[in-house]
Amino acid sequence: MRIKDFKLERFFAKYEFSAPYLLSSSDCESFTVAELLALEENAEEQFKNLRLGYTEAQGNPELRDEISKLYDNVKPEEVLVFSGAEEGIFIFMNVLLEPGDHIIVQCPAYQSLYAVAEAIGCRVTTWEMKPENWWRPDLGLLKKSICENKNTKAIILNSPHNPTGFQFSGEEFDAIVEIAKANGLYVFSDEVYRFLEYDPRDRLPAAADLYEKGLSLGVMSKTFGLPGLRIGWIAAKDRKLLRRLAAFKDFTTICNSAPSEFLAALALRHREILIERNLEIVRKNLELLDAFFEKHTGLFEWIRPGAGPIAFPELRPDIDVEEFCVDLAEKNGVLLLPGTMYDIGGRQFRIGFGRKNMPEALKEFEKYIEKNL
Repeated sequence: MRIKDFKLERFFAKYEFSAPYLLSSSDCESFTVAELLALEENAEEQFKNLRLGYTEAQGNPELRDEISKLYDNVKPEEVLVFSGAEEGIFIFMNVLLEPGDHIIVQCPAYQSLYAVAEAIGCRVTTWEMKPENWWRPDLGLLKKSICENKNTKAIILNSPHNPTGFQFSGEEFDAIVEIAKANGLYVFSDEVYRFLEYDPRDRLPAAADLYEKGLSLGVMSKTFGLPGLRIGWIAAKDRKLLRRLAAFKDFTTICNSAPSEFLAALALRHREILIERNLEIVRKNLELLDAFFEKHTGLFEWIRPGAGPIAFPELRPDIDVEEFCVDLAEKNGVLLLPGTMYDIGGRQFRIGFGRKNMPEALKEFEKYIEKNL
């Protein structure tokens, strides 16, 4: 298999660890090991005595039990733990898809949600999201694509969405699941920003809870602010498919890091604390962004996100967005992500607002605007 370079990751590899102000981060403010261990009285001692042997390939039973509690109808044995969400995507695509299969991907999208399928030899239809429609994709186009492609295997969703912050309504999400059911399609639902809805009433049900062919992708990186643990998972009712995913995992990571699984289970036992802290940061920063973009209406088009810690504003037409982002990083140390890294045209850039130092980053951004634009 030959996969195209991951444009977003190559861009971050160049700038992420040198720019002092990461204003494009897709995750939330992280926690230290000490902060996690302080959540439980005996956690530090347990962590010190943790044996660094192999772990269960499916995932630590305690961790799978905590993950299952994020869902309404998922049992621990219906959870498979991976080394990050990326591994889950890669394995799902390789197990389910054959050359010549057709999938439909909500786009713009995280590159692995379509690039792995393309490398396998599948045909990918992009279910396009447009700024003029406030990023809301057309359900009619989804139905049309399925009708025109009898070999469609799966619909790939992401809500809350990276990079736009778009959130399907409950009615829309139910309609998509019903379309999948009517055509016998899998629904692979990237739900890594679930629980970061600004209003909990907007939270969608998990695909794994709604449909026997629904798979829910989760991760510790985004909502919980723990990307360094490299722990992700897939929850699904289709146990036969889960066994196939587990068998493929024998050729990738085999099992996960014991310290990471211990800390992930600890964090999830206290998930409400982590979620509420990060939601508070997100809400405060979103208010700052509202004011910032209101001030600069001649320079940017601001489409307010519906959920999550990222948004996808648009730059005015006479400025090249990639040159703009690179210049900002090199002159003022503020990193934004140009929309070109998502394999789409246009003038959008991703801005992240889940970090505590966003006010400082925004001040540096303001200095750049005053001097250069």
